[in-house]
Amino acid sequence: MLAGTVFGLVLGYMAAQWGVAPAPGPVAAPSTAAAPLRSGFDANEAQTLEALAAREPRDGAVRVELGNLYMDAGRFTDAIRFYREALAIDPARPDVATDLGACLVSAGRPAEGLLELDHALRRDPGHRLALYNRGIALVRLGRPREAADTWLELLKLHPDDPQAERLRARIAELRASPGGAP
Repeated sequence: MLAGTVFGLVLGYMAAQWGVAPAPGPVAAPSTAAAPLRSGFDANEAQTLEALAAREPRDGAVRVELGNLYMDAGRFTDAIRFYREALAIDPARPDVATDLGACLVSAGRPAEGLLELDHALRRDPGHRLALYNRGIALVRLGRPREAADTWLELLKLHPDDPQAERLRARIAELRASPGGAP
């Protein structure tokens, strides 16, 4: 249940960032590679991209595209694989490290996700999505004070953040929770 809520927050945030509204309906819990696919997944596109990736072992862009395709489909295990491959080709990609971290968190591996998000933030300390997802990872790890501090930093750096009101409310909840007050 918590994992589904976290994934919903991530999708809502990404939708707000890109100026699109999330699809109506319930938020699905994170899935694995064997889980049913969300609507809109194009298996033919995935197969074509995977064939291209196999032919082009140094093409990081196709691996990022595959990671994005699988992340959007909720196939986090597959997305993680391709994001890792992309970062092995070009480790200086904070957006890819952020997506990898978000997938790891959504796959129930928040400690690993936090490491990737921190990697992204070392490259780009003000990376909006990395900060947002870092807060989610910290909540999942039972570290509410650090999560609140991370989101406060996000709001300080990006006061116009589309999720600012929601983040302020969440920060207040975290501060009121056990272990959340300074």
